Amino acid sequence: MHIFNRLPAFRAETVRTLSIAFAAGLLAAGILGATPHAFAQGEPRGQFGDWQMHCDKPGGAKTEQCALIQNVTAEDRPNVGLSIIVLRTADKKQRILRVLAPLGVLLPSGLGLKIDTTDIGRTAFVRCLPNGCIAEVVIEDKLLDQLKTGKNATFILFQTPEEGIGIPIALAGFSEGFDKLP
Repeated sequence: MHIFNRLPAFRAETVRTLSIAFAAGLLAAGILGATPHAFAQGEPRGQFGDWQMHCDKPGGAKTEQCALIQNVTAEDRPNVGLSIIVLRTADKKQRILRVLAPLGVLLPSGLGLKIDTTDIGRTAFVRCLPNGCIAEVVIEDKLLDQLKTGKNATFILFQTPEEGIGIPIALAGFSEGFDKLP
């Protein structure tokens, strides 16, 4: 299964459409920038622990799109960073967890996720852009509860089949920030 293996499958066409629309909006706003830590335009709308809320009105959209974002770097590898993006779709029917990983990751191994001591599983990368590769899943209720109540999440990416790199992120503030997403 190509999403976190304990979550229900999602429609690839929906994800492709959302990826293109939101990634284009974030790129236009400079939110994804050239590096995971670059924010070329504007100030964040709110700070929730290590999470920031950024909003933008993508071209052609009727309303503003907001996302919770956390940028992290591997402690032992300063050149390996992730941007974790959580958003509600424009129609408010789905919640998306999107991770931008650096170029050079081993695509067939996908991206792993652990919340505290619970192994959530792996998901595939859905596309690569000039600034990195994107993995994403629809956030079902169970995963949302785990993100809201957990203390730490570890995203695991691979540069070789044998070499997994665990990048921890703090979940403090996630629940409050998610509840404030429009």
